Amino acid sequence: MDGLFAYDERTKKSMITIYISPKDNNETTMRTTLIPMLTMLILSSPLFAAEPKAFLNIPYTETKNEKQTLDLFAPPDAKNLPIIFWIHGGGWQAGNKEDVQIKPQAFTAKGFIFVSTNYRLIPAASIKEMAGDIAKSMRWVFDHAKEYGGDPSTFLVMGHSAGAQLAALLSTDESYLKAEKLPLTIIKGCVPVDGDTYDVPMQIAMVIERSAISYRKKFGDEKQQKELSPVTHVAKGKNIPPFLILHVAGHPETGGQSQRLVKELQGAGISASAYPSEGKTHGSINADLGKVDDKPTIELYSFLEKVLKK
Repeated sequence: MDGLFAYDERTKKSMITIYISPKDNNETTMRTTLIPMLTMLILSSPLFAAEPKAFLNIPYTETKNEKQTLDLFAPPDAKNLPIIFWIHGGGWQAGNKEDVQIKPQAFTAKGFIFVSTNYRLIPAASIKEMAGDIAKSMRWVFDHAKEYGGDPSTFLVMGHSAGAQLAALLSTDESYLKAEKLPLTIIKGCVPVDGDTYDVPMQIAMVIERSAISYRKKFGDEKQQKELSPVTHVAKGKNIPPFLILHVAGHPETGGQSQRLVKELQGAGISASAYPSEGKTHGSINADLGKVDDKPTIELYSFLEKVLKK
Protein backbone atom coordinates (compact mmCIF):
# COMPACT_ATOMS: atom_id res chain seq x y z
CA MET A 1 0.00 0.00 0.00
CA ASP A 2 1.36 3.38 -1.02
CA GLY A 3 0.22 6.89 -0.18
CA LEU A 4 0.78 10.51 -1.09
CA PHE A 5 0.03 13.83 0.51
CA ALA A 6 -2.47 16.01 -1.27
CA TYR A 7 -4.05 19.43 -1.11
CA ASP A 8 -7.64 19.75 -2.31
CA GLU A 9 -8.21 23.09 -4.05
CA ARG A 10 -11.98 22.68 -3.73
CA THR A 11 -12.17 22.09 0.04
CA LYS A 12 -8.91 23.85 0.95
CA LYS A 13 -8.00 20.92 3.21
CA SER A 14 -4.93 18.72 3.53
CA MET A 15 -5.49 15.10 2.62
CA ILE A 16 -3.76 11.79 2.24
CA THR A 17 -4.47 9.63 -0.79
CA ILE A 18 -3.95 5.90 -0.35
CA TYR A 19 -3.57 3.52 -3.28
CA ILE A 20 -4.76 -0.02 -2.57
CA SER A 21 -3.90 -2.94 -4.86
CA PRO A 22 -6.41 -5.82 -4.68
CA LYS A 23 -5.30 -9.45 -4.70
CA ASP A 24 -5.96 -9.97 -8.41
CA ASN A 25 -3.42 -7.22 -9.14
CA ASN A 26 -5.39 -6.11 -12.20
CA GLU A 27 -6.51 -2.77 -10.89
CA THR A 28 -5.50 -0.25 -8.27
CA THR A 29 -8.09 1.89 -6.54
CA MET A 30 -7.53 5.31 -5.05
CA ARG A 31 -9.05 6.36 -1.74
CA THR A 32 -8.70 9.91 -0.45
CA THR A 33 -9.17 10.72 3.23
CA LEU A 34 -9.11 13.99 5.14
CA ILE A 35 -6.62 13.83 8.00
CA PRO A 36 -5.59 16.31 10.71
CA MET A 37 -2.35 18.20 10.31
CA LEU A 38 -0.78 16.48 13.34
CA THR A 39 -1.29 13.11 11.67
CA MET A 40 0.32 14.49 8.52
CA LEU A 41 3.35 15.59 10.52
CA ILE A 42 3.65 12.12 12.05
CA LEU A 43 3.40 10.58 8.60
CA SER A 44 6.03 12.97 7.23
CA SER A 45 8.76 10.38 7.38
CA PRO A 46 11.34 9.01 4.91
CA LEU A 47 8.73 6.39 3.95
CA PHE A 48 6.66 9.11 2.31
CA ALA A 49 9.44 11.52 1.38
CA ALA A 50 9.71 10.45 -2.25
CA GLU A 51 5.96 10.42 -2.88
CA PRO A 52 4.63 13.05 -5.28
CA LYS A 53 2.86 16.18 -4.17
CA ALA A 54 -0.78 16.06 -5.21
CA PHE A 55 -3.04 19.02 -5.96
CA LEU A 56 -6.60 17.82 -6.39
CA ASN A 57 -9.84 19.15 -7.86
CA ILE A 58 -8.33 22.26 -9.45
CA PRO A 59 -10.97 24.08 -11.54
CA TYR A 60 -9.81 24.95 -15.04
CA THR A 61 -12.81 27.09 -15.95
CA GLU A 62 -14.79 29.76 -14.12
CA THR A 63 -17.72 27.37 -13.70
CA LYS A 64 -18.16 25.37 -10.50
CA ASN A 65 -18.49 22.07 -12.31
CA GLU A 66 -16.69 19.03 -10.89
CA LYS A 67 -16.41 17.71 -14.44
CA GLN A 68 -14.23 20.72 -15.32
CA THR A 69 -11.49 20.10 -12.78
CA LEU A 70 -8.09 18.42 -12.89
CA ASP A 71 -5.63 16.71 -10.55
CA LEU A 72 -1.91 17.49 -10.75
CA PHE A 73 0.94 15.41 -9.30
CA ALA A 74 4.53 16.65 -9.06
CA PRO A 75 7.76 15.13 -7.76
CA PRO A 76 9.34 16.85 -4.76
CA ASP A 77 11.46 19.82 -5.87
CA ALA A 78 10.15 19.58 -9.45
CA LYS A 79 11.59 22.10 -11.88
CA ASN A 80 10.93 22.47 -15.61
CA LEU A 81 9.73 18.88 -16.01
CA PRO A 82 7.77 17.52 -19.01
CA ILE A 83 4.04 17.13 -18.44
CA ILE A 84 2.10 13.92 -19.00
CA PHE A 85 -1.49 14.94 -19.62
CA TRP A 86 -3.87 12.01 -19.12
CA ILE A 87 -7.44 11.72 -20.46
CA HIS A 88 -9.61 9.01 -18.86
CA GLY A 89 -11.89 6.67 -20.77
CA GLY A 90 -15.48 5.59 -20.18
CA GLY A 91 -17.27 5.59 -23.51
CA TRP A 92 -17.68 9.41 -23.49
CA GLN A 93 -20.41 8.95 -20.86
CA ALA A 94 -18.62 7.65 -17.76
CA GLY A 95 -15.21 7.68 -16.06
CA ASN A 96 -13.35 10.07 -13.82
CA LYS A 97 -9.95 11.73 -13.47
CA GLU A 98 -9.34 9.60 -10.37
CA ASP A 99 -9.20 6.45 -12.52
CA VAL A 100 -5.41 6.58 -12.77
CA GLN A 101 -4.30 3.48 -10.80
CA ILE A 102 -0.52 3.77 -10.13
CA LYS A 103 0.20 6.28 -12.88
CA PRO A 104 0.84 9.33 -10.63
CA GLN A 105 3.57 7.56 -8.63
CA ALA A 106 5.04 5.76 -11.64
CA PHE A 107 5.39 8.80 -13.88
CA THR A 108 6.45 11.32 -11.24
CA ALA A 109 9.14 8.84 -10.14
CA LYS A 110 10.42 9.00 -13.72
CA GLY A 111 10.66 12.79 -13.62
CA PHE A 112 7.33 13.91 -15.08
CA ILE A 113 4.53 16.13 -13.92
CA PHE A 114 1.34 14.04 -14.17
CA VAL A 115 -2.03 15.67 -14.85
CA SER A 116 -5.36 13.84 -15.01
CA THR A 117 -8.33 15.84 -16.25
CA ASN A 118 -12.07 15.56 -16.00
CA TYR A 119 -14.31 16.72 -18.83
CA ARG A 120 -18.06 16.95 -19.28
CA LEU A 121 -19.74 13.80 -20.53
CA ILE A 122 -22.78 12.74 -22.53
CA PRO A 123 -25.55 13.92 -22.19
CA ALA A 124 -24.20 17.18 -20.71
CA ALA A 125 -21.76 17.70 -23.59
CA SER A 126 -21.09 16.57 -27.16
CA ILE A 127 -17.81 14.90 -28.04
CA LYS A 128 -16.72 18.14 -29.72
CA GLU A 129 -17.45 20.01 -26.48
CA MET A 130 -15.48 17.38 -24.55
CA ALA A 131 -12.48 18.10 -26.75
CA GLY A 132 -13.03 21.79 -26.05
CA ASP A 133 -13.03 21.12 -22.31
CA ILE A 134 -9.74 19.23 -22.61
CA ALA A 135 -8.19 22.12 -24.54
CA LYS A 136 -9.29 24.48 -21.74
CA SER A 137 -7.72 22.14 -19.20
CA MET A 138 -4.47 22.18 -21.18
CA ARG A 139 -4.64 25.98 -21.27
CA TRP A 140 -4.86 26.08 -17.47
CA VAL A 141 -1.90 23.73 -17.14
CA PHE A 142 0.07 25.76 -19.68
CA ASP A 143 -0.57 28.97 -17.71
CA HIS A 144 0.29 27.47 -14.31
CA ALA A 145 2.85 24.76 -15.14
CA LYS A 146 5.85 26.66 -13.78
CA GLU A 147 4.15 27.10 -10.39
CA TYR A 148 4.23 23.30 -10.01
CA GLY A 149 7.63 22.67 -11.60
CA GLY A 150 6.43 21.85 -15.11
CA ASP A 151 7.60 22.92 -18.56
CA PRO A 152 4.62 24.53 -20.36
CA SER A 153 6.21 23.89 -23.75
CA THR A 154 6.37 20.11 -23.26
CA PHE A 155 3.08 18.20 -23.10
CA LEU A 156 2.81 14.45 -23.68
CA VAL A 157 -0.87 13.76 -24.30
CA MET A 158 -2.22 10.30 -23.48
CA GLY A 159 -5.56 8.63 -22.91
CA HIS A 160 -7.34 5.29 -22.72
CA SER A 161 -10.35 4.11 -24.75
CA ALA A 162 -12.57 7.18 -25.32
CA GLY A 163 -9.67 9.17 -23.91
CA ALA A 164 -7.46 7.70 -26.64
CA GLN A 165 -9.74 9.14 -29.33
CA LEU A 166 -9.77 12.52 -27.59
CA ALA A 167 -5.98 12.50 -27.13
CA ALA A 168 -5.46 11.73 -30.82
CA LEU A 169 -8.02 14.34 -31.87
CA LEU A 170 -6.38 17.11 -29.80
CA SER A 171 -3.01 16.11 -31.27
CA THR A 172 -4.13 16.22 -34.92
CA ASP A 173 -6.92 18.82 -35.12
CA GLU A 174 -5.23 22.06 -34.15
CA SER A 175 -8.52 23.99 -33.94
CA TYR A 176 -9.16 23.01 -30.31
CA LEU A 177 -5.86 24.34 -28.98
CA LYS A 178 -6.06 27.29 -31.35
CA ALA A 179 -9.35 28.28 -29.71
CA GLU A 180 -7.38 28.54 -26.45
CA LYS A 181 -4.56 30.45 -28.17
CA LEU A 182 -2.16 27.52 -27.88
CA PRO A 183 0.01 26.07 -30.66
CA LEU A 184 0.06 22.36 -31.51
CA THR A 185 3.84 22.49 -31.00
CA ILE A 186 3.44 22.25 -27.21
CA ILE A 187 2.47 18.58 -27.70
CA LYS A 188 5.72 16.67 -28.09
CA GLY A 189 4.17 13.20 -28.23
CA CYS A 190 0.80 11.45 -28.23
CA VAL A 191 0.07 8.00 -26.77
CA PRO A 192 -3.48 6.76 -27.37
CA VAL A 193 -4.21 3.50 -25.53
CA ASP A 194 -6.62 0.95 -27.04
CA GLY A 195 -8.97 3.35 -28.80
CA ASP A 196 -11.47 2.23 -31.42
CA THR A 197 -12.53 5.50 -33.05
CA TYR A 198 -9.57 7.11 -34.79
CA ASP A 199 -11.67 6.63 -37.95
CA VAL A 200 -15.29 6.77 -36.77
CA PRO A 201 -17.00 5.84 -40.09
CA MET A 202 -14.70 2.82 -40.41
CA GLN A 203 -15.62 1.68 -36.89
CA ILE A 204 -19.34 2.08 -37.53
CA ALA A 205 -19.02 0.02 -40.71
CA MET A 206 -17.26 -2.81 -38.82
CA VAL A 207 -19.52 -3.34 -35.83
CA ILE A 208 -22.96 -4.91 -35.42
CA GLU A 209 -25.96 -2.64 -35.99
CA ARG A 210 -26.74 -2.23 -32.29
CA SER A 211 -23.24 -0.89 -31.67
CA ALA A 212 -23.38 1.22 -34.84
CA ILE A 213 -26.54 2.91 -33.56
CA SER A 214 -24.79 3.75 -30.30
CA TYR A 215 -21.81 5.27 -32.13
CA ARG A 216 -24.12 7.35 -34.36
CA LYS A 217 -25.91 8.72 -31.31
CA LYS A 218 -22.59 9.79 -29.81
CA PHE A 219 -20.80 11.04 -32.92
CA GLY A 220 -23.67 12.40 -35.00
CA ASP A 221 -24.10 12.32 -38.76
CA GLU A 222 -21.42 11.30 -41.25
CA LYS A 223 -19.99 14.81 -41.51
CA GLN A 224 -19.62 15.03 -37.72
CA GLN A 225 -18.17 11.52 -37.60
CA LYS A 226 -15.43 12.56 -40.00
CA GLU A 227 -14.76 15.80 -38.12
CA LEU A 228 -14.29 13.84 -34.89
CA SER A 229 -12.00 11.26 -36.52
CA PRO A 230 -8.30 11.98 -35.92
CA VAL A 231 -7.38 10.48 -39.32
CA THR A 232 -9.32 13.28 -41.03
CA HIS A 233 -6.95 15.92 -39.71
CA VAL A 234 -3.61 14.28 -40.44
CA ALA A 235 -1.56 16.32 -42.90
CA LYS A 236 2.00 17.43 -43.53
CA GLY A 237 3.31 20.69 -42.14
CA LYS A 238 0.93 20.96 -39.18
CA ASN A 239 3.46 20.12 -36.44
CA ILE A 240 1.58 16.96 -35.52
CA PRO A 241 3.67 15.18 -32.86
CA PRO A 242 5.07 11.64 -32.97
CA PHE A 243 2.60 8.90 -31.99
CA LEU A 244 2.93 5.64 -30.10
CA ILE A 245 -0.37 3.77 -30.26
CA LEU A 246 -0.80 1.00 -27.70
CA HIS A 247 -3.49 -1.62 -28.25
CA VAL A 248 -4.54 -5.11 -27.22
CA ALA A 249 -2.87 -7.68 -29.49
CA GLY A 250 -5.23 -9.48 -31.84
CA HIS A 251 -8.23 -7.23 -31.22
CA PRO A 252 -9.93 -6.60 -34.58
CA GLU A 253 -11.34 -3.20 -33.68
CA THR A 254 -8.64 -1.44 -31.64
CA GLY A 255 -5.90 -3.18 -33.63
CA GLY A 256 -7.44 -2.23 -36.95
CA GLN A 257 -8.03 1.35 -35.85
CA SER A 258 -4.45 1.64 -34.57
CA GLN A 259 -3.03 0.44 -37.89
CA ARG A 260 -5.35 2.81 -39.75
CA LEU A 261 -4.06 5.81 -37.79
CA VAL A 262 -0.42 4.70 -38.10
CA LYS A 263 -0.77 4.40 -41.87
CA GLU A 264 -2.30 7.87 -42.15
CA LEU A 265 0.38 9.45 -39.95
CA GLN A 266 3.29 7.73 -41.67
CA GLY A 267 1.86 8.73 -45.05
CA ALA A 268 2.13 12.36 -43.95
CA GLY A 269 5.74 11.89 -42.85
CA ILE A 270 4.91 11.80 -39.13
CA SER A 271 6.71 9.36 -36.84
CA ALA A 272 4.16 6.76 -35.71
CA SER A 273 4.10 3.16 -34.55
CA ALA A 274 1.57 0.76 -33.06
CA TYR A 275 2.47 -1.64 -30.27
CA PRO A 276 0.29 -4.76 -29.96
CA SER A 277 0.22 -5.70 -26.28
CA GLU A 278 0.19 -9.47 -25.80
CA GLY A 279 -1.83 -10.96 -22.96
CA LYS A 280 -3.73 -7.76 -22.24
CA THR A 281 -7.41 -6.90 -22.07
CA HIS A 282 -9.01 -3.52 -22.67
CA GLY A 283 -8.94 -2.98 -18.91
CA SER A 284 -5.55 -4.38 -17.99
CA ILE A 285 -3.61 -2.49 -20.69
CA ASN A 286 -4.69 0.65 -18.84
CA ALA A 287 -4.54 -0.63 -15.25
CA ASP A 288 -1.01 -2.03 -15.69
CA LEU A 289 0.45 1.07 -17.31
CA GLY A 290 3.27 2.27 -15.10
CA LYS A 291 4.17 -1.10 -13.60
CA VAL A 292 7.89 -1.84 -13.66
CA ASP A 293 7.71 -5.12 -15.59
CA ASP A 294 4.85 -4.15 -17.90
CA LYS A 295 5.91 -4.43 -21.56
CA PRO A 296 3.67 -1.63 -22.90
CA THR A 297 5.08 0.61 -20.16
CA ILE A 298 8.65 -0.25 -21.19
CA GLU A 299 7.73 0.59 -24.80
CA LEU A 300 6.17 3.84 -23.62
CA TYR A 301 9.28 4.91 -21.69
CA SER A 302 11.43 4.19 -24.74
CA PHE A 303 9.12 6.36 -26.85
CA LEU A 304 9.21 9.21 -24.33
CA GLU A 305 13.00 9.10 -24.19
CA LYS A 306 13.20 9.44 -27.97
CA VAL A 307 10.72 12.29 -28.35
CA LEU A 308 12.21 14.27 -25.49
CA LYS A 309 15.69 14.08 -27.01
CA LYS A 310 14.54 15.97 -30.11
